Amino acid sequence: MQSIEITDKSVQDAAQAAAARLGVPVESLKITVLEEQKGLFGRTQVRILAEVVAEEPPAAEPAEESPAPQPATDEPTTPAGAEAQEQAAEPDGEEPSAEAAEAEADEQPAEPEIVATEADGEAFAGVLRELLAAGGFRATVRVRSLSGKYVNLEIEGPDTNHLIGKHGEVLNNLQYLLNTICSRKFQTGVRATLDANNYRQRREAALRQLAVRLAQEVRSRGQEAVLEALPAFERRVVHKALEHEPGVTTYSEGEEPDRRVVIAPAD
Repeated sequence: MQSIEITDKSVQDAAQAAAARLGVPVESLKITVLEEQKGLFGRTQVRILAEVVAEEPPAAEPAEESPAPQPATDEPTTPAGAEAQEQAAEPDGEEPSAEAAEAEADEQPAEPEIVATEADGEAFAGVLRELLAAGGFRATVRVRSLSGKYVNLEIEGPDTNHLIGKHGEVLNNLQYLLNTICSRKFQTGVRATLDANNYRQRREAALRQLAVRLAQEVRSRGQEAVLEALPAFERRVVHKALEHEPGVTTYSEGEEPDRRVVIAPAD
């Protein structure tokens, strides 16, 4: 299989260059993004692996076989495929109306709404206490509140700064680990959010300020601004902060865990 690595300013440009180098149409290439480097404003370059996909030869048609003799029986038999042919010969029926579809949906039992209870909160807090104790951290855990299917836990104590980490990276990973363990252990659909020393509130305020400042620069420069990779709940903070900001729009791009928010000039 022919292949080549190409670096260019976008995946499309790199794919076109690879097709020209390999002498094949772009549609014949399998494109794999190997690396994507970006600056704060705009995209810089992307490196791809382009592979020529060989067309598979058409499969040979199977030889026709003589029909096997049917065993004698007292009841009339239906030839193979006759039932399907009869159904095909009938005119197509009308698709069910929207009213009928809604009525059918109403007949389906609705899934019960997941609501976290105090027992769920204590169960999640207990698992988190065990994790912190196993790591030798000096910290306590309390249930701060319940919100829908979420148990909101607060970590306090001398080692909370170590449990937050840079930009909340340790806290986010600990929250993911806790939810993974509890999801398998309890199977209730309840989820947990973790906070320590009101870090989440302070982080949201900092993200909102950063988003507004970058939006002003995007308007003045007329160029996109690409933020660092953020978890989903922090990306929502940025989107919401600029929801009504004039002259800019936001969207997310990339794959987890490197998904980023892009602030772009509005058309």
